[in-house]
Amino acid sequence: MKTESLCAALFCAACGTAASAAQPSLTIYNQNFAVVRDTIPLDLKAGVNDIRFTETTAHLEPDSVILRDPAGKTKLQILEQNYRNDPVSQELLLSIFEGKTIEFETDLGWGQKKVVAGKIIRSGYVPHGQSAMHRYGQAYYQSQMAMASETGQPIIEVEGKLQFALPGRPVFPPLTGGTILKPTIDWQINADKAGKLEAELAYVTGGMTWEADYNIVAPEKSDLLDVVGWVTMDNQSGKTFENAKIKLMAGDVSKIQPAEYGFLGNEELAVRAAAAPAPAVSEKAFQDYHLYTLARPATLHDRETKQVEFIRASGVKSERIYVYDGLKIDWNRWRSYGMENIRNNQELGAEMETKVAVMREFKNSDANHLGMPLPKGRVRFYKQDEDKQLEFTGENTIDHTPKDETVRVYTGNAFDLVGERRRTNIKVDSNNHWLDEAFEIKLRNHKNEAVDIRVVEHLFRWYTWEITEKSEPFSKKNAQTMEFGVQLKPDEEKTIHYTVHYSW
Repeated sequence: MKTESLCAALFCAACGTAASAAQPSLTIYNQNFAVVRDTIPLDLKAGVNDIRFTETTAHLEPDSVILRDPAGKTKLQILEQNYRNDPVSQELLLSIFEGKTIEFETDLGWGQKKVVAGKIIRSGYVPHGQSAMHRYGQAYYQSQMAMASETGQPIIEVEGKLQFALPGRPVFPPLTGGTILKPTIDWQINADKAGKLEAELAYVTGGMTWEADYNIVAPEKSDLLDVVGWVTMDNQSGKTFENAKIKLMAGDVSKIQPAEYGFLGNEELAVRAAAAPAPAVSEKAFQDYHLYTLARPATLHDRETKQVEFIRASGVKSERIYVYDGLKIDWNRWRSYGMENIRNNQELGAEMETKVAVMREFKNSDANHLGMPLPKGRVRFYKQDEDKQLEFTGENTIDHTPKDETVRVYTGNAFDLVGERRRTNIKVDSNNHWLDEAFEIKLRNHKNEAVDIRVVEHLFRWYTWEITEKSEPFSKKNAQTMEFGVQLKPDEEKTIHYTVHYSW
């Protein structure tokens, strides 16, 4: 049977009234799900109506479905809802015809075909939908995979002999019944009166997400940055959304996840020129989160990644910061130890890190040509060389950053800066509950320019401490962290030292 005839037979098998959607709208969350909204024209009779809707995603959450008359003129009651996500496929049709004999075709070339009859002893079809995996967990997944491994190969009887392969291309007879071509919802809807209406359908679906990506360029001899931000949307939902209105939600929205086995829109943005085009994305606060709306409808194809620019700013003032954090402890090793064991252990804190980290810091403010909530995402840094070419200088991620907060990003380790941290003395008196520890920190600058290095020290042994001797002033950052500021000239080495007294 030809494909066209098969499709016609399947469409004819659809029960009740088929509903189609108008222009959809999406709100995509950066937590791997989305809310889909469709407008469905319905022509209902008073009483019970059978409706079939075939424009859903393959990852719809059935218990999230809302169907209503937004005008409130017709009272809709869903008596029954059935969601099916087993679209027709060769494997599914083989399972439907298990125990029956069908024809198999083989092309011989020159327009010649060989047709043999074969009885389907076993189809090899093992359904294991993603929604079932999420609901029933890892044990279900493993059992389904084991079943697929054991029974996933078809068995066909040809001329009284069994073979573990198809003897050709299967040719199926016409179908009747409830076989579907794509994910489908069947409703039994009770309407209080007859009439036509534009019903609103909304549901939560998996298989969609979005993220922000930032490309930041620094000139050759300046720390004024050019910032370009992209929204990257990914659609793996099993459905194409034509000409959809798209919103993007940023923030940590509480969403129960299956167990595992911005943007622009600030009209006062200083970087915007008078003749600049309208923003591609507008932003607003929405409850405790931030909602970004694409200015134009967009088509988001299934299995497509789409990008839209949402921010472009120039002249963003930044600061390059060097940080030396010389304490080196494998906390995974000590995770099960109690605080008393960590506090009194003399081995802890003797190892050192020699790398000096490079950080880039800038203020997300109107005065700094930014000033809009920045959604979390990946930040890539580029530096212009003297030949005007851009060179990649590091990347990292940022979390959701509100307006007027500071963004600090680790971009790598400095090649020409070296740190050494050595413990020079330690004394412990457990009976009298005190410990003294002394350190020497050396910093060397092999660059041809002066640098400022922030030396971070973690006073991890206890909350009660006192610096009894120091070579440089320090600032207390929190209950167990302090910081020294060290200035180094080109090719200069400096040594700082301090002694800390713990008591408990």
